[in-house]
Amino acid sequence: MFNLIMLNIDWTSGKGSIPIDRIFEYTEDHIKDLFLDNGRPSLDRLRALPCLFMEEGTGDETVYVGQLIRARIVGGEVSFGFSLDADVPPLQNGFIYERQLEVDMPRDFEFSRNHWAVKDVDLYRFLLNSVRPRRQRPTIFQISEHESIEPTLASAMMPFAAEFSDVYTSIQQAATNAGLRCRRADDIWENAAIIQDVVALIDRSRVVICDCSGRNPNVFYEAGIAHTLGREVILIAQSEYDIPFDLRHLRFVKYHNNTEGREALATALTGRIQTILGH
Repeated sequence: MFNLIMLNIDWTSGKGSIPIDRIFEYTEDHIKDLFLDNGRPSLDRLRALPCLFMEEGTGDETVYVGQLIRARIVGGEVSFGFSLDADVPPLQNGFIYERQLEVDMPRDFEFSRNHWAVKDVDLYRFLLNSVRPRRQRPTIFQISEHESIEPTLASAMMPFAAEFSDVYTSIQQAATNAGLRCRRADDIWENAAIIQDVVALIDRSRVVICDCSGRNPNVFYEAGIAHTLGREVILIAQSEYDIPFDLRHLRFVKYHNNTEGREALATALTGRIQTILGH
């Protein structure tokens, strides 16, 4: 069973109220009898049920799943507090309307009246069978369910060739100037597979600097991971032709791999990182 509470309120507020005479509307009598004490709603028993929180309508109105955390009768109103289930993505009234028989809402006009009903339906089984599953997680590498960004960590994705050693030094200097520390995947050995170290480093980083010089496929792959994870990515390259076609609409820092060019790179990167950090 579940509570269906339909009200035109801000469901993100965590609180609401409803006239007591609107409780048990559109509820079967034998269900209603289970939640009455001396003719009044048994709020303790109702609180034990999961909830579907809705506004009136059959379109793109937002529907939430959650739980009552408190409820009491005040005069002719039931005042209640609730929490929303963060593991269930918000739905829309249209989604529920298309499946109205499955949630025991066969009458269209039930979608146009503020009320509190109790439905003899397993809400979570309904959701499990009806809502799209979460996006498939990667199998080549692992990412933690909850991100843990280190606010002072930057990472550099670049070729490991010797000619890029001084470039990495300039990137490290820029990070230091901006109050960050910079690491590269070959600085760490935490996992048996290097790709896992690379991904873990990207996932923890506040800023990811990707050197596309030489069109290194590993760097392109790592830039894609960083963008997918929502990290702040700074592209650098020795030639604009090194930037992949799909990324050429993004700004990048062009540099020359000589003493003067690397100093200019460090200056440009420092400014860009400071802008990202809001300094």
